[in-house]
Amino acid sequence: MSVFDLLQRPAGKATIAHRIEAVLREDILHGTLAPGSRLNLDSLRTQMDVGLSPLREAVTRLVAEGLIEVAAQKGYTVAPISLANLNEVSALRVELEPYALRKSIENGGLDWEADVMGALHRLNKTDRIPGDPGSLSEWESANNAFHLTLIKRCDMPLLLKIHHSLVSMNDRYRHIYLKAVRVQREVIEEHTAIAEAAVARQADRAASLLTGHIERSTNNLRRLIAAALPKDAS
Repeated sequence: MSVFDLLQRPAGKATIAHRIEAVLREDILHGTLAPGSRLNLDSLRTQMDVGLSPLREAVTRLVAEGLIEVAAQKGYTVAPISLANLNEVSALRVELEPYALRKSIENGGLDWEADVMGALHRLNKTDRIPGDPGSLSEWESANNAFHLTLIKRCDMPLLLKIHHSLVSMNDRYRHIYLKAVRVQREVIEEHTAIAEAAVARQADRAASLLTGHIERSTNNLRRLIAAALPKDAS
């Protein structure tokens, strides 16, 4: 979808600022706006044909999300990437996501169980075809929906907000560095085991499986990008 298509949609649930935010997030997550690059708001305003006020609102939200940084006298830049940052994102997910899953298992009822198994079914039925951006995007969407469904009944809005930010930062590494990789780790069995343990109310097992899943995914990505990053970015 082009910037023009998104920004020209009729007014509805999404405001202009939300649409700008969506475009910028997509460009950041997929490396179109390169990590560490400076953002010139005047140039972006002209390119998108939008007002400065909604643009600033969108950028401010992405600052809060950790995808854009702002510094005095330097303005806005796309957040840089590094192994240290990836490790921190993973460490926080390992601490927070299994905790949120435990709370969901405590709070969730039959509807939550049905949602978890439905999200699992959709994910397992979504093909991830190397070299096909459309299928990769659909898989990423289904994967994120599955992980969110697992923890959404933690009933902790702040934790869910933090989780959303961590997932966005993690996705940027995957989008940038996995797009050229033809073989990706198979995770159907892992997702299925996590979901089945969760709906069976096996909290310790579900949390342990989720922790291992996050760690293996990070290790796979870490090995891939270590050689690609500049030495001063490690």
